[in-house]
Amino acid sequence: MSTQTVEETRAGSLGYAAGIRTVFGLEMRQRLRGRAWYIMLLVWFVVIGLVFMLAALTISASTPNGSGPVLFEMIVGFVLFFGLLLAPGLSANAINGDRAAGTLAILQVTLLTPGQILWGKWLASWVASLGFLVLSTPFIFWALALGGVNPVEAFVSLIMLAIELGLVCALGVGISALAGRPLFSIVATYMMVALLGLGTLIAFGLSYSLVEEKNVQVTQSFPDYSSQTFDSNGFPVQEELNCITEEVTTSVWHSQRIAWLLAANPFVLVADAVPYDRESDEPETGGFAPTYRMPGVMESISQQVRLAQAGPDYNVTCEESQFFGGSGRDIESEPFPIWPLGLALQGALAGGLLYLGRRKLVTPVRRLAQGTRIA
Repeated sequence: MSTQTVEETRAGSLGYAAGIRTVFGLEMRQRLRGRAWYIMLLVWFVVIGLVFMLAALTISASTPNGSGPVLFEMIVGFVLFFGLLLAPGLSANAINGDRAAGTLAILQVTLLTPGQILWGKWLASWVASLGFLVLSTPFIFWALALGGVNPVEAFVSLIMLAIELGLVCALGVGISALAGRPLFSIVATYMMVALLGLGTLIAFGLSYSLVEEKNVQVTQSFPDYSSQTFDSNGFPVQEELNCITEEVTTSVWHSQRIAWLLAANPFVLVADAVPYDRESDEPETGGFAPTYRMPGVMESISQQVRLAQAGPDYNVTCEESQFFGGSGRDIESEPFPIWPLGLALQGALAGGLLYLGRRKLVTPVRRLAQGTRIA
């Protein structure tokens, strides 16, 4: 009987979803049986709690117009950062760890197919990582209760955090199936996460010199501060200043040509997907509006990426030069956000690793690495 016939017989004897549930249940029972997962949950809760409390005290003292949005985005950024550090450890030894212990072969000789084993292991790793996200929700909702944050923004942030954790777990499980040693797969997964988080920024920065255009005519406008008047206390009076416009020859950088390099960055993916809604009343004269809130960490990332997508500004207005109520430039009119591209790139990378990992789980095995334990 051919290998294909054997696989079809296995799949027919045990439903595909039922097989995935079986592997998922076995993996979760194994994780829940040990103490390590609970200890990590406790450490996670304490660390996130300390970060939240310190950030709340600092931001409330420095942001009189409301600390909710800034604190919310800061805690989302910390959860994403710590999640990227944690997810590889929960997934990168899911396959080769069992192979080293001699228990993987027991699953391979049952009715389970390689795909069922792989999907079950990935789902268990993802659910384990979601437990840490659930522990973070009290602090996220606390920041939400302070006001200034749209509930839709909080909902989308949680969804994107969960998706990002799932993608990183998929990377770890795929590498775990390909690598022969658990230590190597864990290190390789961390390097892959570093490539997405830091490598994309390095590639974008190094590519900046490739998109430079010299001797370009640019119109620049700026306020005439020589006509600024001051009150009796020496503070500038809010008034309409004359605008000086001049044309200069300078170099510009076409960042829109290389902005796609940032798409696969986990922080860019999460930040750009969130629909930010900050209430502000822009004044007609200089200064910030009383209700204006400075953008937080994640919104600032989204704004900078949108500016990179927009490319060079050939007509700098007075409002832009003073940053009235923000950057002054209409960056919300970009026709296509960058996060779907990032989601597709990360999904393709994770899917490719899972596909290659599935091929490594097919039995009978034609060639084994030296020292590989079967059972």
